[in-house]
Amino acid sequence: MSALADTPKKSAVRHSAATQPQQQLDITYKTTDRGPLKLDLYYPAAKPTGSYPLVIYTHGGGWAAGSKDKARNGKPGEAVDAMLRKGFCVAAVQYRLCQKGSSTIRDCVIDSKDAMRFLANHAAAYHLDPQHFFTFGDSAGGHIAQMLLLSPASSLPGDPALADAVYTLRAGVSWYGPGDFEKTELFNPDGRPNFRDRFGARVLPEGYDPAHKPALYREVSPVNYLTQQSPPLLMIQGDGDTTIPVHHAHYMAKKAKAIGAPVEIMIIKNAGHNWRQADGKTPIAPTKDDIIRRTADFLASHCPAITPK
Repeated sequence: MSALADTPKKSAVRHSAATQPQQQLDITYKTTDRGPLKLDLYYPAAKPTGSYPLVIYTHGGGWAAGSKDKARNGKPGEAVDAMLRKGFCVAAVQYRLCQKGSSTIRDCVIDSKDAMRFLANHAAAYHLDPQHFFTFGDSAGGHIAQMLLLSPASSLPGDPALADAVYTLRAGVSWYGPGDFEKTELFNPDGRPNFRDRFGARVLPEGYDPAHKPALYREVSPVNYLTQQSPPLLMIQGDGDTTIPVHHAHYMAKKAKAIGAPVEIMIIKNAGHNWRQADGKTPIAPTKDDIIRRTADFLASHCPAITPK
């Protein structure tokens, strides 16, 4: 069971130069048997005032690698910068990484939900508006972003001290994140025979009851949480991605259309995973800059507190 998270007064606070947006780094939001879990806050202003809409960023890395520092680097970092320019605060979340015999994808989601719950509980201290929370992530983080956005607040409970958090999710963006683990054929990029279930070992805990396998897959599949009342979701995926094939975006859009859930997809031509050129030479279209712009614009379009620019 997780210990209580540090109070805001005990968080590590590091200020950038007076003319630069403020950062609060390495805030402990809960402690597990594998140690403290932390998050970073990036503000759009040098001296935060009032309450900012918040984007929760969850990093990629196959649920088994990566770190919250991706919010400062590469294309995810550029997307975070675009969100800051819009007026969002961004929280980059550390979660337990999958290890054999220890954490699973379920734990990754629970930790990320607890980070969101912690920020809702301490919204006033961190100048956040808990009625305007948003999600964004890439790859495994794109999956987690979908789960945070779509699953009910009471689902996947974690630290009991955070269970009473109140917040409202408004919209989310997933970059090449999977939507359904139960349909393993969605991970097969070209219909090859004898395709291996690549991520099953990260979904299923050690010693699981085989009779519970379908339920364990369904619990961490965002598609199962879609309803007409779901917050809007934008899925952006490359048509040449062999790690998380474009099938996931099309499948989620099909399921959403059938029930009237608000899901949009943006398909990037010639793009592999991480927006690489799928064939190593043909430029992707739309461009990476277009993807970043669309990501920030989509979130801002669902936030009344943000002035379009």
